[in-house]
Formats: sequence, C-alpha cells, structure tokens
Amino acid sequence: MTDNADTPAEPDADGKGARKRHWLRWTALAAAALVLAAAGTGWWLYRKLDSNITTDTTAADELTRYEKERPSPAANAARNILLIGSDTRAGAGNRKYGKDRGTQRSDTTILLHISAGGSGATAVSIPRDLMVRIPSCTKPDRTRTREQFAQFNWAFEFGGTACTIRTLEKLTGIRIDHHMVIDFGGFKKMVDAVDGVEICLKEPIDDADAHLKLPAGRQVLHGEQALGFVRARKSLGNGSDTERMDRQQQFLGALVNKVQSDGVLLNPTKLYPVLDAATKSITTDPGLDSLRDLYDLARSMRAVPTEKVQFLTVPRRPYAYNANRDELVQPAADQLFARLRADKPVVIRPSGSGEPEAAGDGPSASATPSFAGRNAATASCR
Repeated sequence: MTDNADTPAEPDADGKGARKRHWLRWTALAAAALVLAAAGTGWWLYRKLDSNITTDTTAADELTRYEKERPSPAANAARNILLIGSDTRAGAGNRKYGKDRGTQRSDTTILLHISAGGSGATAVSIPRDLMVRIPSCTKPDRTRTREQFAQFNWAFEFGGTACTIRTLEKLTGIRIDHHMVIDFGGFKKMVDAVDGVEICLKEPIDDADAHLKLPAGRQVLHGEQALGFVRARKSLGNGSDTERMDRQQQFLGALVNKVQSDGVLLNPTKLYPVLDAATKSITTDPGLDSLRDLYDLARSMRAVPTEKVQFLTVPRRPYAYNANRDELVQPAADQLFARLRADKPVVIRPSGSGEPEAAGDGPSASATPSFAGRNAATASCR
C-alpha cells in the first residue's frame, strides 16, 4: 500500500490552482471597485442635479394662508402645473435683454394640464394682457397691494408666483398643483442641450430687435435664436401678443416632438445635459424641487402620445375698452375651464381656421365644444 502522506505534491497542478484563485480574487475585487465607482459617480451626479433646483418656499407659505379659498383638486388625480417664463433682467446672463429695475416680470404663462394615467396633456397659454381681477397680494417688501382689475402679468410683478396662482385660480376655478419658473438663460440652455429645435417658417424673418434673421422654410433654432423667436412681439407679424403665443405654441410643440422622437428621455447621455440645464434654471414649489419629482413628471409626460399633447390659447378677444388688452370670450372660456377641472378631453381644431374661439356655443351646438389650437405631432416640418 502506498502512503499518501509521503506522496510528493504535484507542483504544476497546485500552482495553476493557486494562480486561478488569485486571478479570480482580483477580478472580483476589480469588479466590485468598478461597481462602487459607478454607484459613487451616479450618486454624485444625482446630488449635483438635485442641488441645482431652487425651491420657492415664499409662494408655498403665501398659498397656505389662503388654502380655504383655493379650488378643489382636479378630478381623476389629474395634475395642473403652471409654467411661468420670467422676464427678469437680474443676473449676468439676462442683463442684455434690458435694464434690471428690481421687479419681477412674467413674459409667458402656460397652464399645463396632465390627464390621469397619461392619456393626454393640454397646455393653455394665458395672454399677458388679459384683463382680470387681481386679489390683494403680499409684495416682496411684505407690504400688500389692493385688489384691482388689471392685466394678468401685473400679478407676477405685484406679488410673484403666489399672486399669479391666486389670480388664475380665481379666474378659472382650477387648482394649481405645482409651478415652475424659468428665466431667459435657462430656456436657451435647454434648447441647446437637445441640439436645437426644427421649425418651419412660411415667411423670412428679419428682426433687429429680436436679433433674428432667418430665411423661409425649415430652420433649426438654437438658444439665442429660439429665445428671439418665442419672445419677439412688436416687430414680427402684426405685432400682437396673439401671434407671439402662436409662435410659442409652435416651438414648444416642436420641442416636445424632438425630445420624444429623439429618445432623449431614454438615453442617459442625452438626458443629462437637458436635466443639468433645466435644474440650474428653474424655481419650483416644494412638491417638485427634487430630481425624483421631476423624473416622475417627465415619466408621466413620456407616457402621453405626441398627438395627445395639445396647445391652445384661452378663448379671448380684444378688450372692449382698450384694443391693446384682452378679455375672455364667454361661454367658451368657462367651457374650457370646466373640462379641465373635470379632466375631460379637450377637442382642438387647427388655429387660423377662421372659426370663432370655441365652436359649439349656440343652441344647436354639440355637447363637446372644440377650441382653436395645435398638437405636438403637427408641430414639426412636413
């Protein structure tokens, strides 16, 4: 019988086994290090984006004081988000657009209604010159304004976001769940982050005030051009706010179409620059002031088919006592507000069709009115 204890070891086999175990250990350690590094980088990026967002606690505190007078939430767990384009001249990036006089300005206001379950989204432009009843509001210096009948964008100058929200809620009966304020610089950066937005021009544009000179046809607008396109008012078209809102809706529709068709929301390398530009440039209420909250909002919008993303302007006409101001067209405006409150579908027809602001108003009218507007699917060049 052979004594195994005296049998010499097989150095080749044992050496290979030791080397294999050594290699496996270092491979596992390297993999673990890479996972930790990736997780650390991901956490760092998340914290960076999250910290970019500015929280508007002032508006939240002011609205809490008036909770009892505010409307009930929309039906079916739908959400209403107020988007405000700030016309501020404060900050280095905004000074070239005019002198900073220390007051806030609202250049663009859009009520975004997101239907329950992502079945649709309706963006309603509110004319800056619409004559409305503005309640007594708290000014930045803590003094109060008197209740007055004035143009809508004065509410933002009087009392900021809270005053704008209270004014709109009293006008429409629609509760605003969240709000976002974005300035000039932020808008430009977001457009650049998606490599520009394509629009179609029926006529060439040569506007010195807007720093915009473009031929007719297909155009890809980048930051500065895009800002000039959506802001220009007095020197483009007939100089009305109506035409400017129409251009804003055209551009936003094309932007939505670009983001959805280009896979931005599903591609981290494309999504990060957009998120970085957006989070640096927006001020939100506490309910939207985290990256998780914004991601949930983006995910709900991603679920909406492009053809179900609609843009329109609240039914209005020249104010009877001043043609340079606007007033609501009734009962069309109340019909629109009622449908949004109830989270019912809003039927639109192409703008410029020659029909009145809302069809279906008369005695023999359809039970479902329609409103002049457009959807994102038709905003791109054909």
